[in-house]
Amino acid sequence: MKHLLIATLLAALPLTPALGADWNDPQEPFALFGNTYYVGMRGLSAVLITSPAGHILIDGGSPESAVQIARHIGQLGFKIGDVKYILNSHEHFDHAGGIAELQRLSGATVLASVHGEQVLRTGATSKGDPQYTKLPPTTATVANTRAVKDGDIVKLGPLSVTAHYTPGHAQGGTSWTWRSSEGGKTAAMVYADSLNAISAGPFRYSASTTYPQARAELEKSIATVAAFDCDVLVSAHPEGSDLWERLAQQPTLGNAAFIDRNACRDYARDARDRLARKLAAEAAQQ
Repeated sequence: MKHLLIATLLAALPLTPALGADWNDPQEPFALFGNTYYVGMRGLSAVLITSPAGHILIDGGSPESAVQIARHIGQLGFKIGDVKYILNSHEHFDHAGGIAELQRLSGATVLASVHGEQVLRTGATSKGDPQYTKLPPTTATVANTRAVKDGDIVKLGPLSVTAHYTPGHAQGGTSWTWRSSEGGKTAAMVYADSLNAISAGPFRYSASTTYPQARAELEKSIATVAAFDCDVLVSAHPEGSDLWERLAQQPTLGNAAFIDRNACRDYARDARDRLARKLAAEAAQQ
């Protein structure tokens, strides 16, 4: 009985925003640093990196997000048709669900990890996904996709964005890094994938038959993000990187409000703590 109570309490600890409750709440787009802008919703991140040669968009939110993201790009004075690449953090519907429509609107090439690209192209959810039993079995298939390897650099004119595999939350997880400059200063920019140890149904991070390496890969991903050269962090769910607290300081500090050299380490520390709680809950249920 004691173990059951502990497991129940641990499992009840908040690990992610309430499922879709406010993910698509409206959010005005804003500058982050240099040529990088936030174009996502209140609960789902999307970032635009701009250049004279065209633009790169990271993530497409949920299926309901696409219209807002396209509108946000226009509000900033850019054209959705100038987006040449759409990069994906991971293949869950809340970060990839809007990509099919955004690709249709822009004609962009969609880039994701090898596993993520397969899911986007086929629309079929992987049975190894830790949240498989609560995910839609299929999503809209995405046209014009291409897989990138860990460490690949996506180049577009002066832009160079590096892919870093960070699986564990999802099998196709990828974080992205680049540099942006303004006022004579250059910042190391990071779009960090979700690192939350969230599961559904019988999936266990301590012993999964469908994704046996889930725990090891998530631990490695946490270490990867902690080691990033990191000035400005945007996480796949914006509250995970304290984005709204930083935005509140922008009127006073300018875009320097988003700079925090400890941001990636703090994000990784929180993920490590959540994984520990998850493993403790699984152990208590044995």
